[in-house]
Amino acid sequence: MTHDPTVSVLADTRTAADSAQHLLLDWFERCARHTALERAISSLSEDERLGLHHRIDDLATRLDALIEATRCISRHLPLDELLHGLIGLISDAFNADRSTLFLYDADNDELFSRVAQGDLVSEIRFASKEGIAGSVFSSGVSAIVPQAYADPRFSPRIDAETGYRTASLLCVPVRARDGQVIGVTEVLNKRVGEFTAADQALLEAFTTHTAIALENAHLVERARVSQREESRLVEITQAISSELDLDKLLRKIMQIATDLLDAERSTLFLHDPRRGELWSRVAEGIEQPDIRLPDRRGIAGHVFRTRTVVNIRDAYADARFNQDVDQQTGYRTQTVLCVPVIDKMGSAVGVMQVLNKNNGGHFSRRDERRLELLAAQSAIALDNARLFRDVLQERNYCENVLRSLTNGVITLDDRHRIETVNDAALRTLKRDVRDVLGRSAEQVFTSDNRWILGAVRRVNESRLPDTTLDATYQRDDGESISVNVISSPIYEANQSVLGSMLVIEDITAEKRIRGAMSRYMNKELVDQLLAAGDAALGGCAQQATILFADIRNFTNISERLGPQGTVAMLNQFFTTMVDVIFKHGGILDKYIGDAIMAVFGTPFPAADDAERAVRVAIEMLEVLARLNRERVAAGHEPIEIRIGINSDEVVAGNIGSVRRMDYTVVGDGVNLASRLESANKFFGTRILASGSTVRQLSGRYLLRELDLIRVRGRELPVALFEVMGRWSQAETNAAQEFIGHFERGLRLYRASQFQDAIGAFAVAQALRPDDRPCRIFIERSRRYMAAPPSSDWDGVWSLREN
Repeated sequence: MTHDPTVSVLADTRTAADSAQHLLLDWFERCARHTALERAISSLSEDERLGLHHRIDDLATRLDALIEATRCISRHLPLDELLHGLIGLISDAFNADRSTLFLYDADNDELFSRVAQGDLVSEIRFASKEGIAGSVFSSGVSAIVPQAYADPRFSPRIDAETGYRTASLLCVPVRARDGQVIGVTEVLNKRVGEFTAADQALLEAFTTHTAIALENAHLVERARVSQREESRLVEITQAISSELDLDKLLRKIMQIATDLLDAERSTLFLHDPRRGELWSRVAEGIEQPDIRLPDRRGIAGHVFRTRTVVNIRDAYADARFNQDVDQQTGYRTQTVLCVPVIDKMGSAVGVMQVLNKNNGGHFSRRDERRLELLAAQSAIALDNARLFRDVLQERNYCENVLRSLTNGVITLDDRHRIETVNDAALRTLKRDVRDVLGRSAEQVFTSDNRWILGAVRRVNESRLPDTTLDATYQRDDGESISVNVISSPIYEANQSVLGSMLVIEDITAEKRIRGAMSRYMNKELVDQLLAAGDAALGGCAQQATILFADIRNFTNISERLGPQGTVAMLNQFFTTMVDVIFKHGGILDKYIGDAIMAVFGTPFPAADDAERAVRVAIEMLEVLARLNRERVAAGHEPIEIRIGINSDEVVAGNIGSVRRMDYTVVGDGVNLASRLESANKFFGTRILASGSTVRQLSGRYLLRELDLIRVRGRELPVALFEVMGRWSQAETNAAQEFIGHFERGLRLYRASQFQDAIGAFAVAQALRPDDRPCRIFIERSRRYMAAPPSSDWDGVWSLREN
């Protein structure tokens, strides 16, 4: 049988108490019989005899308390009951107002007492070095304090909280059997007289007498708490590990955190890296459906960034605390415990936060460890829930993609058995899903359609995709359709072939037109064109605006770049420019080497066709500037373009051969737009527009009339305008002044006042020294001054003369 040291000490204590009582009785009997004692007592005054009786009664009371304490600790009571019983005995034994027995909590480095008399709170906790109790605990030296508020060690905090006034106190250390201090005992406000050295000695003996029982009760309680916590954590692990729905999991984790730490509220914030925020859809005790906080703000942001635990006793006294949520919800946060949530890769994925301990205290170190353990378990559960959600979303996404695809998709296993088929494939083949799904390809693709089996076999043998273009598929109802079929292998993670996939594109009728037209116009125009039918493509004469854009010095650039670099540059350039054309509803008519031809107004004319063409030209230069910055940063030379715009009547329609036709426009107006693009080289400009285009503009643009020109193949002169930009508040007076001087020079030039024209052009050139049109007109004026034109001269310049 195991020897219990507590029982042995209790037995020794009981024997000592009984012996002391017997000795006292024997002494009184001997003294009573002794005549000298009788004479001594008879010689005392009444007050002296009364004082002696009080002292004897006091000693008897203390001995009774010691005996009762022995009985109390012998019953192996729980810690709460043991503390309650001992504190009552101590108060009675020392005739004091109150007494408290504090034990040391090593987890939190605090002294605590769960029971106190009077109006004090049910549990008192403070730092192990705070106040007189902390001083006695740290030093192991008892203290008698006749005036508490005069002692610098005294902490009046508890008095302030409870309204009690401590006057005097006696405090002694509680030592374990090995001499280690495990707590302190305080006796407050002795009702009669002051605390004496005899009181101190008796209290030290009393606490030593009960120390082992207190220590054992504390250890038993901690063992029970630890066992309950372990059982609870096992339940928690099972509970959160079995939940795969993310929202339900978040709610479950929050409920567990609140219960486990006896808190009012809790929140689990997850990190959203795209928005740089911590978010939570679930917060215990908060009705707000979605909380979002910057991941660098507040206590949660600090914990997330530093990956450290934060335990705060007064939230509003901490500069890191973000009061926004309290202000939004009307809640008052007092204490905060916040820990990071770390995933299996060691990355912070969020934070877990609990608020306001229910008992009014603060969160302990044990709470910190418990919340960290819960956060670790939650990270695993969250990862599993996310994985399940991602797999489910991926499956749903794939199913939705297959369902929404306009092309038919059929997947087959390695034995050519059809595993999936989307709606588009069923519509294309005109088959019911029950006739296709689960059957072998040999059963589905029979007779004239066996060429599909050949494609599947080739893929399985070569493990390379196989494409069959413009093939004929024979439906069961006898109808033939034109299809493109792409057969591709499906690989497992280890690169072994899992099966194959067929993509079937119906290219007959509307799909053929849509596929062709979408290459050079946006979706809205394609839809309009298809809705209009063949009439819109059959050919008609109509007003349109044509835009040509060409790369300057392309030959030299291509020689420096080489074939691959040239193709890469053109692809980058065309992609950027075509996006701008489509954005403003234009049609990409064709690529001509390094040039682009775009049309506005066909097949459906609009009042703002010219307006949109000019906006596209301006935006092309703006987009090109951004593109050139990227090219220069990558070590490539910048690109410059020249643009010509003309509005005229053209012939539009599907033009080409029987096998290949393109929707395009032809006519003299198209040629003029091309000539205007080339004229930029002569004038040193970037955007030139004809007078017919400028007359249709309603917006405010920075324009100047350059010339009246006659181009080859066209007898009537063309008014030529430079598009310099759009009017805006940012335009300076200097720009407008420059245009004013140039236009004045142009009027004088056309009036044959060449000397005055040179003066006006010179003033304009002084404002812009690099302006080539100013130099051109000064040279022309000087030429005409030397050889004046004929009297019927109309001011028109023929480009073929230069």
